Amino acid sequence: MKKNTPNKGMLPGRGPNLAWGMLALLFFGLMYLFLYNSRDQNKNFSQFLDLVESGKVKAVYVEDQHVGVELKDGARFETVVIPGDSLWKSLRSNQVEMSVASPERQSWLFSLFLSLLPLLLIFLFFYFRQGQGGGGGGGAGKIFSVGKSKAKMFAPNTVATTFKDVAGAAEAKEELRDIVEFLKTPEKFERLGAKIPRGVLLSGAPGNGKTLFAKAVAGEAGCQFLSISGSDFVEVFVGVGASRVRDLFVQARKNSPCIVFIDEIDAVGRHRGVGVGGGNDEREQTLNQLLSEMDGFSTEAGAVIVLAATNRQDVLDKALLRPGRFDRIIEIPYPDLASRLQILEVHVRTVKLNKSVNLEKIARGTPGMSGAEIANLVNEAALAAAKGNKDEVMVEDFEEARDRMLLGLKASSRVISEKEKKMTAYHEAGHTLINLLEKESGAFHKVTIVPRGIALGVSMSLPDGEKNTTTKSELIARVKVGLGGLLAEQLIFNEQTTGVANDLENATRYIQGMVRLFGMSELGPVVYGTTYDERPRYSEDTAQKIDGEVARIMTQCKKEAEQLLKDNKDKLTKLAEALFEKETLLAHEVYELLGIEPREMHSFGEDKEESSFENK
Repeated sequence: MKKNTPNKGMLPGRGPNLAWGMLALLFFGLMYLFLYNSRDQNKNFSQFLDLVESGKVKAVYVEDQHVGVELKDGARFETVVIPGDSLWKSLRSNQVEMSVASPERQSWLFSLFLSLLPLLLIFLFFYFRQGQGGGGGGGAGKIFSVGKSKAKMFAPNTVATTFKDVAGAAEAKEELRDIVEFLKTPEKFERLGAKIPRGVLLSGAPGNGKTLFAKAVAGEAGCQFLSISGSDFVEVFVGVGASRVRDLFVQARKNSPCIVFIDEIDAVGRHRGVGVGGGNDEREQTLNQLLSEMDGFSTEAGAVIVLAATNRQDVLDKALLRPGRFDRIIEIPYPDLASRLQILEVHVRTVKLNKSVNLEKIARGTPGMSGAEIANLVNEAALAAAKGNKDEVMVEDFEEARDRMLLGLKASSRVISEKEKKMTAYHEAGHTLINLLEKESGAFHKVTIVPRGIALGVSMSLPDGEKNTTTKSELIARVKVGLGGLLAEQLIFNEQTTGVANDLENATRYIQGMVRLFGMSELGPVVYGTTYDERPRYSEDTAQKIDGEVARIMTQCKKEAEQLLKDNKDKLTKLAEALFEKETLLAHEVYELLGIEPREMHSFGEDKEESSFENK
């Protein structure tokens, strides 16, 4: 049976009783307003005078210009009058009982109620809002504990996740094992005077397992574990965030040895002094309190260790990252081939796979994917198999799942004319042919003109092997492949479609990177900015030189790619016509059709894929 634990700092039941009392007060106050303003009947002033002169009025109650009238037959109504001597004389002569309210004392209770009504409504709103879902513990009296931490506490051995459930990232595991080992056997480190890091920051792209690593640490350490999100510190009330930080570390020290996990710490740990306003001041107060708490607690036996996660390390305040607060910054990278295979093995445990499915080949076809994306790939493949009423998940289900994730659902209802389909076939054939002829481009995988998402077609290539860097020749080859669709349209139809927009955008981006970021141009080994879209920090003259160099490289690539298509126009036509007829061609079919010796034969996921998708 689940018990409702009263809030600390309050008498048991005090909060609920007070809230229900205020709710009752509100109810009776509104009833009073209803009855006070209720009207049995309304009559105009002329009708009222007629009733007075005919002797049918028994009594009147006068309050300012409002008159409540009671007739001798028991009926009641109200009217509005302009008091005067003639009215009083008429009432007096017809022996009507008269009562007059005192303006000073008529409704002080009513006025008080109206003045307190907004505060009462605000109180009840926050009380019931907090009671329905605002943080740990029961709902009663939450308005009185708004400064309390919302961290969830996990008792030792209640978290089932361990390092065995985390596939890949061996280096990150090794560093986190140090934390676990210190919490289990602190004397091993203390005998040599070693001090464990006070804080560990897990940094990496979304979906790579930062939160999963934190759960694994909790499961391995066997100590108290407090978990909270960075956004839980910030509220609309000034000072609440700092109060919650203090309360969080008070709880942690009471339950030491303890791990405090702050997820998405960038919500509260951003650079200070970059904004203006109360909201920013509140966030900075919260950060200042966090800095104070992290620098002040003990790191001896029974310590509190802070574990935090973010995918925006670049926006964190420098004071937060210095040694003594976050001593270790562990990068959780995208999984490599071995890690992807391990992740696949974890996620296919509950999936019925056909024997023809080779997980290693699938792992090779998913480079650049995060752990979360790989999990989604397995699930999408299982869904595709279920929709096809299959008993097992096949290789083609994984192909369909990957295409759907990268390009979207098949647009089977889209109506495409024969002319547009033919131009699309030549467009994708242009990408494919240059990809086959350029030695530095990625190994060709397949080409299709089946519409998916917003793309009318796609030519897919898989780079040779696992790669961590890209050469200048490879970037040039990518630019040429990107221009292949445009050049094929111009060569065959002497025309150009809007479908080349994405191709030109990617090609321009590659060249800008070569010129501005990587020093791969005639401007020399100089970096002009740190990102593609960064606001320029150079002169107008330098900007013109950069633009000129980008245009020069683009023109040279266009000229060389155009010559390739002209020299192999017969192959371009043969490939486009076959694609127009079959709509999808795999690598071995294209090599056989064109008589080109393959660099490498590909089935699903044999090599690292680097999103070399040139689509129209």
